[in-house]
Formats: sequence, C-alpha cells, structure tokens
Amino acid sequence: MNFFEELEARGIVNQFSHDELKEILNEKKISFYCGYDPTAKSLQLGNLFAVVTMMRLQKQGHKPYVLVGGATGMIGDPSGKSDERNLQTQDDLDKNLAGQKAQLEKLLDFSGENAATMVNNIDWIGKFSLIEFLRDVGKRFRIGEMLSKDSVKSRLNSDAGISFTEFTYQMIQGYDFAHLNKEYDVSLQIGGADQWGNMVAGMDLTRKMHSKPAFCMTIPLLTDSNGKKFGKSEGGAIYLDPSMTSPYKMYQFLLNSDDSSVIKYLKTLTFLTLEEIAEYEKLVETEPHLRAAQKRLAEEIVTLVHGKEGLEAAIRATDFFFGKVIENTTDEELAGIFDDVPSIELDKAQLGELSYLDMLALTPLFKSKGEARKMVGQNGVAINNVKNKDIDHVISKDDLASESCLILKKGKKNYCVVKFI
Repeated sequence: MNFFEELEARGIVNQFSHDELKEILNEKKISFYCGYDPTAKSLQLGNLFAVVTMMRLQKQGHKPYVLVGGATGMIGDPSGKSDERNLQTQDDLDKNLAGQKAQLEKLLDFSGENAATMVNNIDWIGKFSLIEFLRDVGKRFRIGEMLSKDSVKSRLNSDAGISFTEFTYQMIQGYDFAHLNKEYDVSLQIGGADQWGNMVAGMDLTRKMHSKPAFCMTIPLLTDSNGKKFGKSEGGAIYLDPSMTSPYKMYQFLLNSDDSSVIKYLKTLTFLTLEEIAEYEKLVETEPHLRAAQKRLAEEIVTLVHGKEGLEAAIRATDFFFGKVIENTTDEELAGIFDDVPSIELDKAQLGELSYLDMLALTPLFKSKGEARKMVGQNGVAINNVKNKDIDHVISKDDLASESCLILKKGKKNYCVVKFI
C-alpha cells in the first residue's frame, strides 16, 4: 500500500483536485499549506484532524506551511455559519494567534530538512490598498462563480443574509494560495470538506496568476453517530489548551466515543498502524464492554496534545472518581477535574477552627446539620475519598488535597469542592 492508498484506507481523503496528485504525494517532495483563523486563543479537538494530516504529510517528506489568518481572521469565514461573525479586535486576534502558534509548534516539526514554517497572511494582505486589491486580485474573480459557492448561497437565502465583508473572504483566502505559491513554491492546500469551494477558488487563481501547478485536497468533517461534529461536548468545545479543557476532560470525552465512531477516529487521528487498528475493531465487535479502542484513542490523543505528563494526570484524575485518595494535587488540577460540581468558598482563617459537621452543613450536599450527622454516622461521607466518621474532627491544612481545596464526597457520586481563600 503506497502513501496515498493508506490515506484513502484511513478515510482521510474527501476530495482532491487532480489525479496526478496521487503520484506527486507518493513519489515527490512538495510544499503544502493549511490555514487556521484565530477565532479563539486555542485550537479545538476538531482541528486536530487537519494538524495530524499535516504531520502525516511531513513524515512522508513533504514540507508544511502553517498559515495563521491575521487578515482572514479579521473578516470571518461564512462557511458553515448561519449568521455574521462578530468582528474581533486586533488585541483579541493577537492573543488568539499567540495561543494557536504555541500549540502548532508543539505538534509539527519546525526543524530538519522539511521543517514546518509558520506564516501570517496579514503580512501580505495588510500591504494592499483597496484599489490595488481590487485591480490585482478582484478582477480575476467572477461574481457568478463566487455566488455559486455553498457558503454564499446558503447565507443569501437566509434571513441573516451576507455582508460584502464576508462575501470577499474567498478572495483573500484564494490570494493566500497564490502568494505562497509564488514566494515559497507551495503547490497544495489541504483543509476541511467545508472549505472545498474556497480552496478551488484559490487553486484556480494560483494557476491563472502564475501558470504553475496547484492542487487542493480536503479531509472529511469528523462526526459521531448522531452527526455531531467531533470535538463538541454538551459543555461546549474541547480545547487543546489545558487551561480551557483539562487533560482529564479531554480523556473522558474520548473515552466516551461511541462504538460506531471510535475506529474511524483511530484511523484518522492516531499513528497506529491499520493492522493494530484492525485488532481494536475486532475487540469493539466481540468485547465492547472493555472499551479497549476508546481507551487507546484517549491515551494516544491526550499524549499527543499534552505529553505523557498530561496522560498521567488524566488517568490519575479518573482514578479519583473510582475512590483513589485525592492528594498531592494543585488547585488548577482540581478545578479542571471538578469544574462541573458544586463548590463553596470559606475563609482560610477557619482552618484549625471549623468542625467537620459545621463545614458539611455549609455545603449544598446537606440541608441541615442533622442530615449531615446522620450521613456521617452511616459512614457515607468522605474527605478526599477517605471516609471520616468523626463529627468533632477539626478541619486543618492537613485535610487539604491541594494548595487551598479539599473534596467532599457524599455517597457514591455527589461531590463538593471546598476552597479556603
């Protein structure tokens, strides 16, 4: 199986512009690019598919250019959007760009013969005057073709409509390809399936302006069995930034992948061989209760994004919910693990003075001291997963699991974070 055949076998190829691209990717070394608009300070788990695809191409010997959209981010891509985006300030864009750059630099190899290179389209788009852009770029676009794009048609037929600002997005993205082709000999753009129209426009513009080979290839949009975009949870997006989504939350999200989707995720998002993945596919069919494929997916992705330390932290946090003593942690780690459970704040001056029973009565776990006393007597309350029946116990620094927090557990599943500030 050659390289392109493996991409297809993994379900990575959605569309590609020319058959000759197969031979080029298999036998030659080319430069390619993928673009990201800084709409948030962190990439999301859904963005990882394109990044991993870039990593595959780089391992094959092709040179990646990562385009961060300092210019396109100021306009907003209408693709897949039913309403106009809120325009971002320059300060917000700069913060988002810095965050995304740091993440991409951890995943791609920026050294060696085919080192990844990061470029920002504000560096060339920002130099155009309006007249220059309309003369040099705008005259090469045809309104009929621009109106035929799905991203435009869907908005034109909606109540929200589409502004001229977003309508021109495809022109700017198209010129990005032409610029990179001229300056860096980039001949391939990759991106999500929803970008096909924009990418074809860029490819055609590049061929018209420079009479050089240009190709595009899209990857499918990953979804679960219900059609929901991969990387979206009930609580919102799963981010690569650990301060926005903890390694534990990411691990749990992946661990909960449904049986019908997990093999697809292993093929597209990990570097396990197809032979290894076939073994997990058998286990999904014969022993689904073991969730072996989901565990391996969670291990691979969390390690890729957060390193071995992140995986260890995620597994340790998982163990907390199975009764392991909660100790030697940090406030930040506990916040990431228990961010969706009730919490209270108490004065740290109360450490060494506040009784166990009085503390329990202050939490939403109990309606009264009487209820708390009864539950403690039945050995149904734990501090940091350690059962405690001593009602007169005085809470001290020794009871803290982190710098300022302890975790109360009532019964099997009811938690409360107590933070002394």
